[in-house]
Amino acid sequence: MDDMLEVANLEVVYNEVVLVLRGLSIEVGDGQIVALLGANGAGKTTTTRAISGLLDIHNGEITKGSVTFDGERIDEKEPSAIVRSGLTQVLEGRRVFAELTVDENLIAGGITNTDRASIAEAHERVMTMFPVLADRRRATAGYLSGGEQQMLAIARALMVNPKLLILDEPSLGLAPKLVAQIRDIIVDINKAGTSVLLIEQNAVMALSIADYGYIMETGKVVMDGPASKLLGDEDVQEFYLGLHGDEGERKSFRDVKHYKRRKRWLS
Repeated sequence: MDDMLEVANLEVVYNEVVLVLRGLSIEVGDGQIVALLGANGAGKTTTTRAISGLLDIHNGEITKGSVTFDGERIDEKEPSAIVRSGLTQVLEGRRVFAELTVDENLIAGGITNTDRASIAEAHERVMTMFPVLADRRRATAGYLSGGEQQMLAIARALMVNPKLLILDEPSLGLAPKLVAQIRDIIVDINKAGTSVLLIEQNAVMALSIADYGYIMETGKVVMDGPASKLLGDEDVQEFYLGLHGDEGERKSFRDVKHYKRRKRWLS
């Protein structure tokens, strides 16, 4: 399978002193859902910023490595140019325009698309995909529920018909029923032809729909493989699912011994 996105040996430094990514390498194949997992502070959000061109805003800089999308280097491009090339991102925390309506948020999402017919088609498509938004298209976004805002953020990103969609913690703060809805939406988006890089702490949700997965710690990948293999791995179960022992004994997340796990992963 051809790689749509290739992040190769990436190093990122903040404020010229803080090294966050330490030789990170990941790939997303054409048509794939790829999960990037890691605890808070692992470097997941920095990875998305490096890919989408948003590091400058946060005083970050790529000091080594490259980001290639659809066969072209994008690590020195402006964010708007990256969006026009077919890569869009849904930021952690949804970040909808709270004072605008649902329709106005969608119009803003398609601002880089100058083809009115294409915008109209995209609008009709996302309204079909998200009927709850169609029912509330004139509602102020700030008054939507958390789940509805997450749907709006994803719909807004789809307004430019992306080849690759990056989702940063889409299940964050949502009830289990809404997490299941978001999971199904991601699958539908992928089936419609959009590749997905799914950044998550919810390993069960992410790996249940992904083709391939990467696990990050302290700025680099410590484990990767087919999603089904990772989901069945004892170390992944211990760290993410709280399972330990032959009988699946439930164990607290904070009781997992970090140094032992890391030694196993890097061996």
